[in-house]
Amino acid sequence: MRIIGISSEEIVQIYKENENTLDKTIESIVKLLDKREQKISTAESCTGGLLSELITNVPGASRVFEMGICTYSNSAKMRLLGVPAEILSVFGAVSAETAREMAMGLKSLSGADLCISITGTAGPGGGTEECPVGTVYAGIVCGEKLCTAHLETYKMCRTSRGEVRRAAAVCAFGIALRMLVEE
Repeated sequence: MRIIGISSEEIVQIYKENENTLDKTIESIVKLLDKREQKISTAESCTGGLLSELITNVPGASRVFEMGICTYSNSAKMRLLGVPAEILSVFGAVSAETAREMAMGLKSLSGADLCISITGTAGPGGGTEECPVGTVYAGIVCGEKLCTAHLETYKMCRTSRGEVRRAAAVCAFGIALRMLVEE
């Protein structure tokens, strides 16, 4: 697996590029996957099924959407995605390490070509000084590439629960499209 790095600045740029065109971004992903006869799967925590909903809003999604699971609890992350208990106890549910393990576990579970995981703190409560509301991590496996991204949605002035969830989706799908196009 080849690790792909992405900076905070790139994430903000991806957000700006896709904020007002999220539907088109997802439509592009679905069309590209369909053309390649590939599949997509999602594993969500703080977005609570939003990624799956956005994918299935696109006509033709049934040809590419393999599965979407909501693993809100740590026990679900461990049981369904194989996230090691040590990862959760050392790094916490809201961490790059957990997002990575979720994406890798989803790849093993679904066999999809593009796997997106999201974990974070959507608020309004639950934030801390070290992990404020709007701290979200995405794990994306695209073919043989893996990207783990720290989506600091609070830096994008997105702090309400709905705004955090949508910003996470915008960033995750934007990164996924970039990875697909570069494949």
